[in-house]
Amino acid sequence: MLTNGGCPKTMLSIQDALEALEGRWKLLILFCLSAGPRRFLQISREVPGITDKVLSKELKSLESNKLITRQVFDTFPPTVEYTITEHGLSLEKVLEELHYWGLAHRNVVMHEDRQS
Repeated sequence: MLTNGGCPKTMLSIQDALEALEGRWKLLILFCLSAGPRRFLQISREVPGITDKVLSKELKSLESNKLITRQVFDTFPPTVEYTITEHGLSLEKVLEELHYWGLAHRNVVMHEDRQS
């Protein structure tokens, strides 16, 4: 429930979370990786609309926030695989709730548009 009690502490933790997950792509990348390890091109295909440049930047940010790991295999050419960490998996409930909120939001907006 949203309240004003403890606002500065709550705002700081929310700000930290938003900084780690900012942008439109990070949660979608984490959702993709929650199904299992992926290579760069697999992620690129599964997250529609993201460019390779943006994906590269977002993966580096997610890695620096300990939400994913990057493993380079000694092959030719080198194989790189990204895996969600336990810390990243801790966002599972957030992703699930965001999914349900998104469904409800879409319903509210679409229903409102039909009444206009």
